[in-house]
Amino acid sequence: MTDGERRLWAELRQFRHWYGLHVRRQAPVGNYVADFLIHERKLVIEVDGEYHFEPERQERDRRRDEWFLDQGYRVLRFNTGELSEAFDGCVEEILSALGLMKPGAVPPPLTPPHKGEGNSETSTRASHKEGSQTVTTPSPLWGGVRGGGAAP
Repeated sequence: MTDGERRLWAELRQFRHWYGLHVRRQAPVGNYVADFLIHERKLVIEVDGEYHFEPERQERDRRRDEWFLDQGYRVLRFNTGELSEAFDGCVEEILSALGLMKPGAVPPPLTPPHKGEGNSETSTRASHKEGSQTVTTPSPLWGGVRGGGAAP
């Protein structure tokens, strides 16, 4: 895996804790292998290196994406440059595709709370602006909502 893929994998693994979503890496689906797969939400996440820009490879990717679409999957593609330069934006796009983040909301950091911090009623993870008002979002680890999105 590239550095970007490792970083994305580290983030996606946390989705089980945050949202109860199991993300698989290098998951076989039909005759293909998805870089990352969230089966229960039918989402395929692909990370493309430089060779994906070659015309022959682009055609293969197009056919592959069509097959996934025919099976009811959505496909998100990121290139390694996007992961390096705009990692947070890539994660936000994934959250948005899953219906877990409202546009413009800011996801909290993935650092879990220290043992003994807060409870389901009082623990908070992050604050973000909505209009001129600051809204504090409850911790997903305690049953709250990350980034103001809807819970699954």
